[in-house]
Amino acid sequence: MAKTPVTFTLNGSAKAAFANPGQNLLDFLRREVGDLAPKYGCGQGTCGACTVTIDGETMLSCLVLAQAVEGQDVRTASGLATGATLDPLQVAFMDHFAAQCGYCTPGMLVSARALLDRNPRPGREDVIEAISGNLCRCTGYEPIIAAILAVANGKARA
Repeated sequence: MAKTPVTFTLNGSAKAAFANPGQNLLDFLRREVGDLAPKYGCGQGTCGACTVTIDGETMLSCLVLAQAVEGQDVRTASGLATGATLDPLQVAFMDHFAAQCGYCTPGMLVSARALLDRNPRPGREDVIEAISGNLCRCTGYEPIIAAILAVANGKARA
């Protein structure tokens, strides 16, 4: 079967690449486009390591067909920083030791950024709900929650 051209915006930049029939967005981003931030975890939508936003909505890229993002805006953890300036969430994750092995971190950051974009002042329960689709086997979640709340409360280092 023939490859399908897919044009979309990735982290603010126009992109065009060819997707294989049935190729999921995670594989497409990593292999065809070169964005390695979304991680392959479970491949079945249960771990959140591959979380991206598509037109502002968090999605599991392992469950989305690459062709489905035609004309849409896709954001990954690679797009959080502006040049050499880290997003406040990235700084807070470092300051609060919210990343240990780091495997879940890109998905956690994308989920947290989506939360803060729609609700700049979330409470603890809002944060817990927003990251509930992201599994972490290292931190126990408390440092992650603290980092997100520090940004929300304006207490994160810039």
